[in-house]
Amino acid sequence: MRTTSQESPAVSPAIYEVPRAPVRDDAALAPDEDLDREPDGAPHSVIGLTALFSVMLAMLIAFLFLSGKVVDMVAAILLAAFAIPVLVTSLRKKAERDRDHLHPSR
Repeated sequence: MRTTSQESPAVSPAIYEVPRAPVRDDAALAPDEDLDREPDGAPHSVIGLTALFSVMLAMLIAFLFLSGKVVDMVAAILLAAFAIPVLVTSLRKKAERDRDHLHPSR
């Protein structure tokens, strides 16, 4: 059993520096640094929706095409011809609405 003389001395928390993140300290930022913007310029929710809908649409078209029926194959081609431009256009409009115009990408 340890005695009180053998225990390590307690370290005062006052000697530790309190970390300050530069996110909200404008004096710590460089003149060309802006941590509020999304670095790629595209809203990340639109990137996720694009990936989700692209995979779902590809699976639907592949299922229709691989079913072997002529009607389903024609439907898959028509769906690809019309749904892909609609998907691209609607996600482009959403990206433009949601884009951060105050902190544009460089």
